[in-house]
Amino acid sequence: MRFILVHGGFHGAWCWERVLPELEKLGHQAIALDLPGHGKRAAERPANYLGRIQPILDALQQGDVLVGHSGGGYDICVAANEAPDKVGHMIFLAAGLPYEGKAVIEAAGGSYEQDKGGPPSATKLMDDSTGMLKYVEPQADGTMKWASKEGARRFFYHDCDDSTVDWAFSMLSPGISPFPTERLRLPAFWKAQIPRSYILCRQDRSKPLAMSEDVIRRLGVEPLVIDSSHSPFLSRPAELAGLMVKAVDTAPVAPLLPS
Repeated sequence: MRFILVHGGFHGAWCWERVLPELEKLGHQAIALDLPGHGKRAAERPANYLGRIQPILDALQQGDVLVGHSGGGYDICVAANEAPDKVGHMIFLAAGLPYEGKAVIEAAGGSYEQDKGGPPSATKLMDDSTGMLKYVEPQADGTMKWASKEGARRFFYHDCDDSTVDWAFSMLSPGISPFPTERLRLPAFWKAQIPRSYILCRQDRSKPLAMSEDVIRRLGVEPLVIDSSHSPFLSRPAELAGLMVKAVDTAPVAPLLPS
């Protein structure tokens, strides 16, 4: 099998570097991508979600397994809508799932308002029941900077050693808030009912459990569980790789729901 690994917010392809060799040990291929606005492509500003997910489409080959972490769940869904026949399986790792016809900001528990004669503006970025947003600083160019190493440890890496936390924090890039008011319509994705699975991080402090439970329900799957923080690719890479391989052999128990 070949896995395409898609990062979440603030992160980049670098976050998967411990998982890549573990998948190879298990006899599988894997590539990790930087999406525009992240990692080595941090300076790029795509115009819309289709521009953002173009690297996925460029890399996608017949039968590939798409893996999306956190906000990367939205990205792999947009990509799958463009090429549903190519995707062999989708793995949502502590990840989001769009609502048909709604903006990602709404799917993440946020909201926005439409000013008369002006562009829409976000009034709330996401469900903040965790308190994570106090560590996010909006920037003048529309990006969002993660402002605290201790905040990163608390919400992303609490089960990682100090040197890993230091390295990961140094690698974080200002996360773009990708087109928060762009309404996603993904008819081909919902219709395709692509095989899929969800990996729940038991110690996750970033994604509220209720949000994960809603995604699991709408995916129509029984979740696989790893006893980790939001970032098992750093704290438990071998276990995560094994669980990802196992996930591909699972099947949904109910239909995929667009809302």
